[in-house]
Amino acid sequence: MRTNAHHPSDTARMLESRGEPKGSSGDKGNRTPGQGGPEGLKPRKTFMTWIVLLTVVALLATVLTGSGSRGEALDTPQQFMQLAKEGYFEPGSVVIEDSALVATLSKNLPGATSRTGQKGARVWVRIAPGQYDWWRTQLTSANVQWQEAVGQNAWLSWLITGLLPGLIIFGLIWFLFARAFRGAGGGPGGMLGSFGKSRHKMTSKESVNITFADVAGIDEAKEEVTEIVEFLKNPKRFAKIGGRIPRGVLLSGPPGCGKTLLAKAIAGEADVPFFSISGSDFVEMFVGVGASRVRDLFKQAKENAPCIIFLDEIDAVGRRRGGGFSTGGHDEREQTLNAILVEMDGFEAADQVIVIASTNRVDVLDPALTRPGRFDRAVTVPLPDLKGRAQILAVHSKKVKMGPDVDLARLARATPMFSGADLAAVINEAAILATMAEKDFIEMTDLEEARDKVRFGRAQKSRKIEQEERVATAYHEAGHALLQVQLGDADPLHKVTIIPRGQAMGTTFSLPEKDRYGYSRKFVLATMRVLCGGRIAEQRRTGDTSSGAAMDIKMVTAYARAMVLEWGMSERLGFVNYSGQDSREMFIPERDYSPETARIIDEEIRRLADEAYADAVQMVSANWEKVEAIAEALLRHETLQRDEVEKLMRGERLEKSTVAEILQKELPKAPPAAPSAGASGSGGEDLGGLVPRPA
Repeated sequence: MRTNAHHPSDTARMLESRGEPKGSSGDKGNRTPGQGGPEGLKPRKTFMTWIVLLTVVALLATVLTGSGSRGEALDTPQQFMQLAKEGYFEPGSVVIEDSALVATLSKNLPGATSRTGQKGARVWVRIAPGQYDWWRTQLTSANVQWQEAVGQNAWLSWLITGLLPGLIIFGLIWFLFARAFRGAGGGPGGMLGSFGKSRHKMTSKESVNITFADVAGIDEAKEEVTEIVEFLKNPKRFAKIGGRIPRGVLLSGPPGCGKTLLAKAIAGEADVPFFSISGSDFVEMFVGVGASRVRDLFKQAKENAPCIIFLDEIDAVGRRRGGGFSTGGHDEREQTLNAILVEMDGFEAADQVIVIASTNRVDVLDPALTRPGRFDRAVTVPLPDLKGRAQILAVHSKKVKMGPDVDLARLARATPMFSGADLAAVINEAAILATMAEKDFIEMTDLEEARDKVRFGRAQKSRKIEQEERVATAYHEAGHALLQVQLGDADPLHKVTIIPRGQAMGTTFSLPEKDRYGYSRKFVLATMRVLCGGRIAEQRRTGDTSSGAAMDIKMVTAYARAMVLEWGMSERLGFVNYSGQDSREMFIPERDYSPETARIIDEEIRRLADEAYADAVQMVSANWEKVEAIAEALLRHETLQRDEVEKLMRGERLEKSTVAEILQKELPKAPPAAPSAGASGSGGEDLGGLVPRPA
């Protein structure tokens, strides 16, 4: 595979059999609104609470304004004095209070449109305390009769403006925090008290419509959990002999393999309620909230027994204690884990509550969590094999319309290392492609395009590529294809293309004949030579090297390193493992060998890579005419199948239309356009040097 020069580290792998499984969210299923939220208050209690709050707000507004009985407020004291001089106030109605001047209008204010500005209304203006003598002098000099009420209601004014607001605010804060602490302790929740309530989702047994028939490709895992279903259906059968059903089941495996779907199927088969919550939902910013939610979850589960508790992604709170950066304090995550451990130990045989947890990082879980008595049984949900992929494709294909040429067995062979979620995405993408092409059903070409899209990304047929870059890509992929056909120990060739897809400029696909659970030495050496063939063919044709072989170099190095460090395939180092232990808790890699051994390891890795490169150079040089034939065919047709590559290697010609001929057939259907200087492929600005694309 030749990668984009600007992003060499982000491309997909060349060989499908070694593709990394993609993560995908599991089947969400059908869920009803949760039952685990805070309990609702009684209607009468809720009504009284709102009445009290509204009263407090109204009282605060009255106290803060302090003008409920004074009338209309004027803007400035100067305006008040101007009205007094012009005779707008009734004689003797002007009153000097502690912080205001108050008067009664003897006639309407100019432009008054409301009742407050008419005759008989009261007006007032705020003044600064301590300026009473100055105001007395001003009013007297203006021949205004006034009265004084300073200090008569000082204690009442202090009570209303000073003490009462503080008491109200203090009471409101006390009320809210009292409610919060009651909620965190398991009492009626509300406002801040809802933090302590579990955020699980409860699916009633009437709503669980997923059974084992909906779960395919993991037959061994289904057999492991059949005993759980039998216990929930008939617990007395186990009580006769004295056996105890496992209290917890730990589902582990790569993302998208069906762990969540299997847990729902257990609940559906047993016909019991299903409590589901993610590990991250336990942790909050407040200390102690996670442990409170754990206690609340198990309390409600016991009340609804028999039932199933499903803890998704339990590694969020169940990681090994004491690792990494530990502050030495009482960590919130560890407190939540301790609560889970205590609650699972508190189960009785008659509780009939089974805990199912899922994770894809079982290596980081705390040993106290996985010991017998808590999670007694560990069930591995692996990536599906060939038979399992065919079963999964059959389940998902029932929901769509398939054409007569669809071969699900071939598609299952062409999707090694695909998870159940990936296969579901393939069927869905194929349905979308068929719909956009206005087809009545899905064809095999749609499924293959959907498979490539899920693994490598969408084909970028509109990307403009210079002719020099296009030639280099064609020879690069031709080198891969030649060696993949000639080396019998490598996976068989499926197809080769120079159409950009994702970050890959071109890709060579393999079609494994069987699922590969281990790597033989012959297979690894043959694969390393296939990976080297692209750079060699490209360099011989262009006389230069590029960054397009970055992923090939990375994979060759990874294979050589694994052969030396892990698989014992080096004669000099022998049957010894030098890779160390990957605990993911240390920042410095573990090295239990001497500097001399490290030097030998480097030499062996370099030797394996150099031998693969030298053998690939010899094979490409001996078959250069075949490489040229494949590359020139790629430049004309862009995509070649295995049988077409073999035909070219035998010296035969391909009897199929080129991309240019396909475009020529479509030209009469399109409006006539002016001829372009680049149409002949001689280097024009518009089309010259660019990739021709079929309509």
